[in-house]
Amino acid sequence: MLATHPENPEATKMSKQFMRYGASPRGLQAIILAAKIRALLEGRYAVAIDDIRHVARPALRHRLILNFEGEAEGVQADAIVAEILSATKEV
Repeated sequence: MLATHPENPEATKMSKQFMRYGASPRGLQAIILAAKIRALLEGRYAVAIDDIRHVARPALRHRLILNFEGEAEGVQADAIVAEILSATKEV
């Protein structure tokens, strides 16, 4: 999730303003694994974009480190992930 890193050109406005450190590669691994599990629980063998959108917040909320401004303003990591997901284009 490069969009969680504030120095990355793909970062959203909230990421650039409120993030200190973004998600590590293990964050993406957590999303992939959780999306696979959700697809299986739904009776499917392939992951859909909805699976990824469903598991992104719980997989990333504790992996994002806010900067001082984000902490002071009470910004929630879920709000940043939601903005990233809404800005993400479906392929």
